Amino acid sequence: MSNKSNAFNFNYPLNIKGKFTPFEYPLVMGIINCTPDSFYANSRINSGDSAVEIAEKMIAEGADILDIGGMSSRPNAHIINEAEEVDRVLPVIEAVHKQFPKVILSIDTMHASVAKLAIENGCSIVNDISGGSYDTAMLNTVAKLNVPYILMHMRGTPTDMQEKTKYDHLIKEVNYELAVKIALAKTAGINDVIVDPGFGFSKTVNQNFELLNSLEAFQIHELPLLVGFSRKSMVYKTLNVKTEDALNGSTALHFGALIKGAKILRVHDVLKAKQTVTLYAKMTSSDSL
Repeated sequence: MSNKSNAFNFNYPLNIKGKFTPFEYPLVMGIINCTPDSFYANSRINSGDSAVEIAEKMIAEGADILDIGGMSSRPNAHIINEAEEVDRVLPVIEAVHKQFPKVILSIDTMHASVAKLAIENGCSIVNDISGGSYDTAMLNTVAKLNVPYILMHMRGTPTDMQEKTKYDHLIKEVNYELAVKIALAKTAGINDVIVDPGFGFSKTVNQNFELLNSLEAFQIHELPLLVGFSRKSMVYKTLNVKTEDALNGSTALHFGALIKGAKILRVHDVLKAKQTVTLYAKMTSSDSL
């Protein structure tokens, strides 16, 4: 498949609360972290008011989706209980949804009960880094909610995932493990699945680059691909910079991911990602010929 055809073939209709919404360009998902320990300190928020301010800024910069999460998923992160997670995310979801009712919100959680509450209070997508492995009720819950489901590849949990980085053939194994989870999601009755190969989750820095270099291999599932490596270790460790100085590297890799077929960029810096999408679309459109 040529890059020319990759630019606008994303006409995958997602069911957003009963309305089928086709997207004809790569999307930008802005990250809103309701956590005290997220790996990128500048992304942390601690109240509904600050979340509304961040959301307003991201929307003005062109965010298509806002992803709200209450638990850090950095390596060795502690898994919090559902009650604590709800206390962190629910006020933020309610505040942002009240202020911006038309904006698409997603909930970043491994807990089915948190996903259900989030959808009932304004979210319309579930983003599960465990791909249904952590909470056995998740897939059936998402199916009943009838919302899109972001299914990510990870072995183990954030607490122990970096102990599970041994692969005989990285791309084949990740693809196979994703295929198994996609089949389970479909069997449960989930209609709209988005695939995330899981950059930084049970992968080394070198494996992350191998994953990115072969990203087009994940198009075999014929589902939208989401990538999430904004300011992560594959950027700042490779460049030997702090997370605060990893924007330029993230932007460079985002462009590479778009060329390789990514359809959603999950980012901390919406404006720069949106500009990247605009330039990519221009470069690959027939108008640029």
